[in-house]
Amino acid sequence: DVQLQASGGGLVQAGGSLRLSCAASGFKFGDYAIGWFRQAPGKEREGVSCIDNNDGSTYYADSVKGRFTVSSDNAKNTVYLQMDSLKPEDTAVYYCAADYLGPPWAGWASTSYDHWGQGTQVTVSS
Repeated sequence: DVQLQASGGGLVQAGGSLRLSCAASGFKFGDYAIGWFRQAPGKEREGVSCIDNNDGSTYYADSVKGRFTVSSDNAKNTVYLQMDSLKPEDTAVYYCAADYLGPPWAGWASTSYDHWGQGTQVTVSS
């Protein structure tokens, strides 16, 4: 069975940092992109970042560029999202998801990923 386990969320003050982890199992890690998405109350789910585990390419939403860093440990089948300089507007439930790299691949920000994990709450206080 495919499993994606997100963890690392919590409550942090503005300007602080958190590191989210996404532990994956049940599929060939290197054939998939792992994306991070978030959904705030009353808002649509949006793409935050993604890493292509085949070639290492990384992608970021404009709102998090320069503050968030995505990385992958292929030996542990785990993807990390280091979040620095957090802002109250980063408050959301964060999800990790896995998408087969195809071809064709719908792109990193598509919400039609193949597999989704449960969310982890990130709350940034002002």
